[in-house]
Amino acid sequence: MNKDYYAVIMAGGIGSRFWPVSTQEFPKQFHDMLGTGQTLLQKTFSRLNKIIPSENIYILTNEMYLEITLKQLPEISEKQVVLEPAMRNTAPCILLSALKIKKENPNALMLVAPSDHWIEDENAFANDIQKCFDSAEKDNILLTLGIEPTFPNTGYGYIESDKNDASEIKKVKQFREKPDYETAKQFLAAGNFLWNAGIFIWSVKSIVASFEKHLAEMNLLFSKGIPVLNTSEEKKFIENNYSEAENISIDFGILEKADNVFMKKATFDWNDLGTWGALHEKLNKDENGNSVVNAETILKNSKNNMVFTSSKKLVVLDGIEDYIVVDKKDVLLLFPKKKEQEIKELLKEVSTKFGKKYS
Repeated sequence: MNKDYYAVIMAGGIGSRFWPVSTQEFPKQFHDMLGTGQTLLQKTFSRLNKIIPSENIYILTNEMYLEITLKQLPEISEKQVVLEPAMRNTAPCILLSALKIKKENPNALMLVAPSDHWIEDENAFANDIQKCFDSAEKDNILLTLGIEPTFPNTGYGYIESDKNDASEIKKVKQFREKPDYETAKQFLAAGNFLWNAGIFIWSVKSIVASFEKHLAEMNLLFSKGIPVLNTSEEKKFIENNYSEAENISIDFGILEKADNVFMKKATFDWNDLGTWGALHEKLNKDENGNSVVNAETILKNSKNNMVFTSSKKLVVLDGIEDYIVVDKKDVLLLFPKKKEQEIKELLKEVSTKFGKKYS
């Protein structure tokens, strides 16, 4: 394995659209959402570990998830868990990780990936990543993986490339925000738009140089801590300075400003598993389109449901169609699949009424 290859897995989100399974105390990346025997974080780690040494894989997460992370990934040491003392979006945590890695290995190539994606063909994924690493090593470029759209999705950002560029790795023309349905249809018809999967590859030299240029204030703030990074003094520096960083995403802060951003079209199937419906889409289904995780079931006159129980429980449905049915210890959720985006708002209502008891 190449010792210059590093990965940063972003595992700090709450996954509120997967409530009631995903809660602030125990978010979705730490659950076995697919019923495979591995949590989403563990699956992401093992996928990356095929090409990146385990000691070079960092986990970016919130302070409250340190214990869960170390328990689920016994292959890593505590120094590989980068803890965010405050929620500041993706740019600050990526800069901090890049500076830590650059200090350890100035020749490092770095991959950034979310912890909760579903990727079936892991060999195709490894091949794509290898090609991106090769390009990032050769040229001063920031690379992202784009996913071939299968329908006009309004929940993803899009990456636009030059229609006439036939290269495997091509220059990004521009990033486009989540579109409305009509615009998404136009993107698909145009043929040169891909979904933005939020998977990035670059050399640490290139990404740090981009921060110096485009987010100079943030770079200055964190660069003061370079002498103490990867030492026992690092934690104190992060606690004192991290919350001062601008709350901004890597997309807004760097990628939409830089002129050396390139993309490769992914050759693997991908799903960001952002909602119960997305999970239903990816799981095996019975002859009536029902997907089941953990439960034992008797399903009569029931179609296209997503059934999830946190323990082995018998679930009996009769005459239920297109519903999300989730049983978790002290919460039972029966919710129309077509309204799944409203679960985030529902969670706010639950928190207002019951405090942290169920959220």
